[in-house]
Amino acid sequence: MKIALFGASGMIGSRVTAEAAARGHDVTAITRSGAEVAGAARTLTGDMADAGFDARMAAEHDVIVSTTGPSRTGGDHQEWLDALSALAEASGDTRLFVVGGAGSLFVGDTMLKDTEGFPAAYKAESETGTKALELLRAANPSPWTLISPAPEIAPGERTGSYNVELEVPAGDAVSAEDFAVAMVDEIEEPKHIDARFTVAN
Repeated sequence: MKIALFGASGMIGSRVTAEAAARGHDVTAITRSGAEVAGAARTLTGDMADAGFDARMAAEHDVIVSTTGPSRTGGDHQEWLDALSALAEASGDTRLFVVGGAGSLFVGDTMLKDTEGFPAAYKAESETGTKALELLRAANPSPWTLISPAPEIAPGERTGSYNVELEVPAGDAVSAEDFAVAMVDEIEEPKHIDARFTVAN
């Protein structure tokens, strides 16, 4: 399978690249710096804000993956949302798989980002992550999928095992390695088309 991966040099992107490559997939690693990414069949310099570039990637690949986030723009969250919108519009009939945030998951009737004690440092990014989910649901660039991590995600062990939920946390934490496993599993066998899901260890 041919996968175009935006944000391929980041914590999640690099692990998705490695996981997909290990399973024999052809990964085009896309970064704004053009940095080489281990496991990728090729590395391109590109930005998902470039609609023409996005359309070319959509035409040449089976699935487009974005592991980027608002922090990519140095704090300009609207710039990132506009870039995601451009990518969604350009994706056409090609599957779009986006990494979102955990803040939009629900604890009872309340989003995690709005619960008491939610860290203030993550509030702005969680608000933007929620807008990203709303953007995809409204634009519906079918087929699309958004995956939310557990509230805590960090480098760790690859166990190959994870729990799945749709709108509520599946657990407290997930390793970046198992998050990548879940993403490649979904790429290979889509189970959440035009929907959001979440995983945790």
